[in-house]
Amino acid sequence: MTVKYWVGDFFVDLSRNQVTQKKQSQTIAPKALAVLTYLAENQGRVVSYDELFDKVWPDTVVTPNTLQRSIAQLRKVLGEDTQYQSYIKTHTKQGYSLECEVRWQDKIDAELLVEQQLSLKADKENPEIEQDNNSPSCHSKSTETENIHTESTGAVNTPRSALSRLTLFASIIILAIIGVIYLSQTQPFKLSVGELRSLTATDNKEFGGLYSPDGEYIVFLRYSEKLCVSSNIWAKHTKTQKEIQLTKNMARFGTLSFSKDGNKLVFVKTENCSQPITQKECYKLMTLDFEQALKAPQSPSLLMECRNSRISKPIWLNNNNVALLQKSSDRWKLLSYSIADNKSTEIYSLEDGNLTDYDYSVKDDLLALTSIHNDGQYYIEILKPDGQVLSSHQIEYPTEIPKFRFIYPNFTPINEQLIFSTGRQLFGLSYQGKITNISLPLDEPMGTPIFHPNGKKMLVIKGNWDSDIATIPLSKITKTQAEQFLTTADNNYSIIARSTLEEDDAQYQPNGELIAFKSDRSGEDQLWITDGNSPQQLTSFPIDSRINGQEWAADGKSILVNANNVLTQVTLPSTEVSKQESEQESFPFEYSIEQLFHWSSKDNTALITARIKGILTFGEFNLNNLEFRVITDKKVNWALKSEDGRLIYTDHLDRFWQPGPAEDKLIESLEQQGSDKRFIIKNNVIYGINEEFQLWSYNLNENTFAVIGNTPINVNYLTDINQSDILLSIRITAKKEVAELTLR
Repeated sequence: MTVKYWVGDFFVDLSRNQVTQKKQSQTIAPKALAVLTYLAENQGRVVSYDELFDKVWPDTVVTPNTLQRSIAQLRKVLGEDTQYQSYIKTHTKQGYSLECEVRWQDKIDAELLVEQQLSLKADKENPEIEQDNNSPSCHSKSTETENIHTESTGAVNTPRSALSRLTLFASIIILAIIGVIYLSQTQPFKLSVGELRSLTATDNKEFGGLYSPDGEYIVFLRYSEKLCVSSNIWAKHTKTQKEIQLTKNMARFGTLSFSKDGNKLVFVKTENCSQPITQKECYKLMTLDFEQALKAPQSPSLLMECRNSRISKPIWLNNNNVALLQKSSDRWKLLSYSIADNKSTEIYSLEDGNLTDYDYSVKDDLLALTSIHNDGQYYIEILKPDGQVLSSHQIEYPTEIPKFRFIYPNFTPINEQLIFSTGRQLFGLSYQGKITNISLPLDEPMGTPIFHPNGKKMLVIKGNWDSDIATIPLSKITKTQAEQFLTTADNNYSIIARSTLEEDDAQYQPNGELIAFKSDRSGEDQLWITDGNSPQQLTSFPIDSRINGQEWAADGKSILVNANNVLTQVTLPSTEVSKQESEQESFPFEYSIEQLFHWSSKDNTALITARIKGILTFGEFNLNNLEFRVITDKKVNWALKSEDGRLIYTDHLDRFWQPGPAEDKLIESLEQQGSDKRFIIKNNVIYGINEEFQLWSYNLNENTFAVIGNTPINVNYLTDINQSDILLSIRITAKKEVAELTLR
């Protein structure tokens, strides 16, 4: 069997388990390569699922998900997705086919041998034949011939030959300049990892890792396993491995930043506002004496407080000011806060767009901003701390990253290069907006890569969020105790979907026995269904996909899902043959769809929030004509429609609203019942969970309110209800830890 072949312009080497394109090699699982090879051997023919199972997994019992994962991996390597299938084509309910040219190495070698023999014969017959333009020595040979001729005849340069030399010299200079620009801007960002080791492997959740300026410590946030919202700030000595608690009491702390001398930390502390007016949470900019905290836990000091705006991600600048993002109304702006003067000045903002993230380079004294402009595209700006814009370029997204995905790049020691993660992939981003895949194989999600001051190490946050789909009988809800933290061993509820990763958004099938839910057990968010016994994967979205909302059709035959910020209707297979794939239809929209709340399949409209020029906008999207209608300018947290078509939504203060004839009407009976646990509507009755973790109901027809009982305190969301049970997403653990990549 041939071990080397070409698929289009991809070179496949089975002996090395590698696929190479333009000198960029990726190592692929042997079974996935076996699938590609068998498709290549049958190029252009539809190969059935059963045939692939028999050839690639003989005498082995595997699930259809195994084949789907192999196809998804191959599509990622070949730079395509389920919507654009230029290489591997899906034939619904039949199989797959490889729809491109395949060239086998043994045939190529034979063809090259014939070409070489013919070329040698032609050279002997006609020595003046010009070489192929792709030959590296093409131009040097003609120059060498000219020099030899000049030297042998002793001729003086004529004006024509001098002009030719001048032109040649100028061409060389231009090519050299182009080469320097190319090397500085477009060369792939490569990293070679020598070791990956965990630094904070405990039963708690660790987040926000950061090196001290001298590199001797890492600081991080350690969350309580049960609360999972409050944390303490800790430090760990990189040589002695000694851990030190820096703060006295747990609180909701944000990302950390060191002063240039390493003596202080700055961060944001979030608290519930005592008298909320425009927002439920208040934000305090805090500082901590790092040197003193290493000796004994300290209480942070307050620098300033915001009650009517949100602040985020403070970073200490070299001039001893603190840069931070502030959100007023719907837009973010970058500020510089002077500790000495206790006042802020604006560094940068967009009038008709929005900022998404930023980072600061202590070494270069530069800011890198990512933003959405009024054309709806994503940009990177490089600024000085005084606000002077040095460059602004649109970010060129590769096929590996969905076009609406936010990225959060950090500076690197490599000149004019930043780094970011999308989950299981690392990328480099140049100042000119060029993205290159670093091609590090990540077995589990890793985020927020931050380099050590010496550039030889890098901190990442690795691990997974673990939540389960649980069902609790309504009869038991009335008897459960308050502040109960449920585990998988509890007998008061049943697990519908369980893995060591995230399961969420479970919904009962209308007029059926199935439950649909999302899960990332396969490595990224996918849509699954279960009958309570055997879960089945419905979708094969590409690596690092994310799902934000799904809804059954009224007939229970399809599901509308918001995957990678695009709405896609997934139709269930018409039979129960497990090896068949679901049919999918996507609905293009020029803006990013951030959340799908509700789908009225009868009139084919969806309640969504869309990010229009960087601003979250709530409205109704018509899937028939692809038109979007804005419903309100309020910030909407969650929204649904009742069976009789009444719209109910909650705002940023978790208050419940109904549209009225002239203005929206507040549902006063639910004034204190809103929370971030969402709500559902069944039979014109609203069900929700308040901040005291009480399950309640409100009858829209009778305007009556009732508390049903207590829910677990580790509930993430209330997702559905029927006559006897409720469906919940239950947080089991948050397995996050700080890890270190040592680079070669």
